[in-house]
Amino acid sequence: MEEAVDKDTAYRGMVAHINKKGDPYSDWYCGVTSQIDTRLHDEHKVPREKGSWWLTWRVCFNDGDARAVETALLKLGCDGGRGGGDEGCVFVYAYKKGSVTDP
Repeated sequence: MEEAVDKDTAYRGMVAHINKKGDPYSDWYCGVTSQIDTRLHDEHKVPREKGSWWLTWRVCFNDGDARAVETALLKLGCDGGRGGGDEGCVFVYAYKKGSVTDP
């Protein structure tokens, strides 16, 4: 798992990763969570094998920064929804939606 980073570093890193893939932002789903493994793999059905199509960042040990990154990714056009989770949501994640993911 990645070390904690500030929200600007997390945002820039996630955008750079998505842009490197060359897919539209709308092909990507982003969110925040306190339970990254459960949320990403069990609930969203993202395969556990780490690949170039999903990534996670832990952001500054607070949910406000994580939510700021999520909001910025949503404004770019990523799929997802605001306001989920609790105060423990320090993980920001993004994955490329596919035939096995939900959504």
